[in-house]
Amino acid sequence: MVEEGFYWIYLIFFIIPLARILPRLVRKWQKRNITPAENKFNPSESGIEQKQESIQRPQNKEARVLGELNGGVKDFNKIQKNLNIDNQELENILKDLEDQGLMKVVKKNGIVGNKIELYPTDKGFKKYYS
Repeated sequence: MVEEGFYWIYLIFFIIPLARILPRLVRKWQKRNITPAENKFNPSESGIEQKQESIQRPQNKEARVLGELNGGVKDFNKIQKNLNIDNQELENILKDLEDQGLMKVVKKNGIVGNKIELYPTDKGFKKYYS
């Protein structure tokens, strides 16, 4: 079936990829068989001490919205969902932030339609982290 001297083709196309794929498949199969209780990380068992940091969320809604923008959330609906703020209130907060120069609105035209993305400015970044 195969001529003499062309066995290296089988090596390249079949054996080497299998040697790379099989360990991945085995790991995936092993992870699937772990129950959720076994999968949880327990810092006391691993010897890692937990740091109790007092992370304070800003109380001001404007600062919370600015924090979401600085965290990388660009979409109006995602901000609304994360902060549980109604449409009109969030719209007013975003207008105030834009008027203060703390954020900018970028309108993008795509194949599907128009998209509006919200980005914090340098001034907004500094205000949130100061």
